Amino acid sequence: MAQARAAVVGVGTTAYGRLPEYDAYDLGMWALTEALKDAGLGFADLDGIIVNRIPDYQRFCEIAGIDPSFVTITPGHGRFAAICIEMALQAVLSGRCRTVALVYGNNGRSAGAAYGGESDSYGSGGGAIWWPYGMTSPGAFHAMMMRSHMAQYGTKPEHLAELAMTFRDHAGLNPQAVMRKPFTLDDYMNARMIAEPLRLLDYCLINDGGVALIVTTAEHARDCARPPVHIRGAALQTVFANSMFPPEDYWHGAVASVTGRSFREAGLGRDDMQALMIYDNFTPTVMFSLEGAGYCGRGESGPFVAEGHLRLGRRYPTNTSGGHLSESYMQGWALNVEAVRQLRGDCGDRQVSDAANVHYIAAAPVCSSIVYSRDPS
Repeated sequence: MAQARAAVVGVGTTAYGRLPEYDAYDLGMWALTEALKDAGLGFADLDGIIVNRIPDYQRFCEIAGIDPSFVTITPGHGRFAAICIEMALQAVLSGRCRTVALVYGNNGRSAGAAYGGESDSYGSGGGAIWWPYGMTSPGAFHAMMMRSHMAQYGTKPEHLAELAMTFRDHAGLNPQAVMRKPFTLDDYMNARMIAEPLRLLDYCLINDGGVALIVTTAEHARDCARPPVHIRGAALQTVFANSMFPPEDYWHGAVASVTGRSFREAGLGRDDMQALMIYDNFTPTVMFSLEGAGYCGRGESGPFVAEGHLRLGRRYPTNTSGGHLSESYMQGWALNVEAVRQLRGDCGDRQVSDAANVHYIAAAPVCSSIVYSRDPS
């Protein structure tokens, strides 16, 4: 079995919610300061910086007072959480960098960000053909996919409700979560319809917040303050051809590919996972991810979810922080932090017992899979 050569040694998060006194730079710096403190490192220990959603990398480094040997900035799409982690892996595994900070800052709620309308078309912008018909947002795109899934496999609104209720119940155990009050099936069914069949409670939460992770070599990780969490396997797969149309396979092929590649790299499989972190910009994305990653059969995610497998104390506790639906929409970043915290045993009332391996999955035009482990091999 291969030995992991890179690890996460520090994580940091800000408060989440409406934080108008902070801009994206402030939020990123807050999170990075917490991550460095967590790792027992200082700003001078960083020789790589990857910033996401923060307006300018030069200004951020100036504020931090650092001159890294490697720096880059990436677009704000949620798929970039895994892309940035992949870049950090490549930097440390190649020997180009020793310690890379990944920093995300988002003041979207205070800035009045909204996903939808002609100025915020989904994906490549090629979807302009859909605009006259109201198809101007990721929500509409995923609603169309879910309607197709329902027609093809008999998936029901109650299955989506179970997902949303599960993650809200998990958030109730997370003091950092923005939405902690549980809700019932009736509450879900009576919630405002946004893009049929998706209701208000199927949508992620736009909030302000910051997240940071520190990635370094396995050797250097041994000298840091906290036990390292090893990145045992990681894979990406783009699905850009014809991406202006909802994919007929719900990204199944790409999710299966990245899951298989990351598991082979890790020397692990589904039976070895104690928890899942699944990108949940909308409830259907979780269903598609479960099927693509092979945790249930194709078209069987509805009944699988209804059986309660994603709840704490069951086989695959998922999004134990509350995820994007209830903790906060930090575009994948906070889910990766939750994976690290679970493997360290830092999650208090929501802790998964004997957590040794956690699988992060994102189904999107860039599908991703990351296997985090407590042990290097």
